[in-house]
Amino acid sequence: MELRVANHPLVAHKLTHLRSVDTPSPIFRQLVEELVTLLAYEATREVRVEAVDVVTPVATASGVQLSQPRPLVVPILRAGLGMLEGMTRLMPTAEVGFVGMVRDETTLQPFTYAERLPKDLSGRQCFVLDPMLATGGSLSGAVKFLVERGASDVTCICLLAAPEGIARVRKDVDEAGIACTLVVAAVDDHLNEHGYIVPGLGDAGDRLYGIVD
Repeated sequence: MELRVANHPLVAHKLTHLRSVDTPSPIFRQLVEELVTLLAYEATREVRVEAVDVVTPVATASGVQLSQPRPLVVPILRAGLGMLEGMTRLMPTAEVGFVGMVRDETTLQPFTYAERLPKDLSGRQCFVLDPMLATGGSLSGAVKFLVERGASDVTCICLLAAPEGIARVRKDVDEAGIACTLVVAAVDDHLNEHGYIVPGLGDAGDRLYGIVD
């Protein structure tokens, strides 16, 4: 697995405001969209394209367009939905699938409760969106889910990651022989006893959409 940590002053600026406990949900959502768009530039560096000619007002020019089959963007519900707008703003022709995963707060293990994906992902470049890479269970589970559908090229985009989560995902995807790239805005210090990233930014889903009991 290849790890890419975005190193850009605008990324650091927006992430700083995301971390603040004083940032309200509407601003938090806006910052997430903007930050994901910045991360998407790095994440799509190897997106597949094909040559195409276009007619300008002056002459014919050579260019490129996204190849078929179109890339697939997969937010992990629910927090991943907050990243979808920022990703599709950059790549509006991509298709969108969904995987619903939730972490058992006692065992810290994920389980899938919903999915909406093409049955065959062979030849598709997949981009998985998950704000927080904490224990790594949800992200690893989602990647494995895509691989079971035939995916062989997966890029994961996260706002923050803990070293423990990175190690878990790397172990799982390397053992499975999956070509995977992980793009993050920052790598934080560690996980606490509750499985939260420290210093982190809290529960991304709650800060995006409010607390659901």
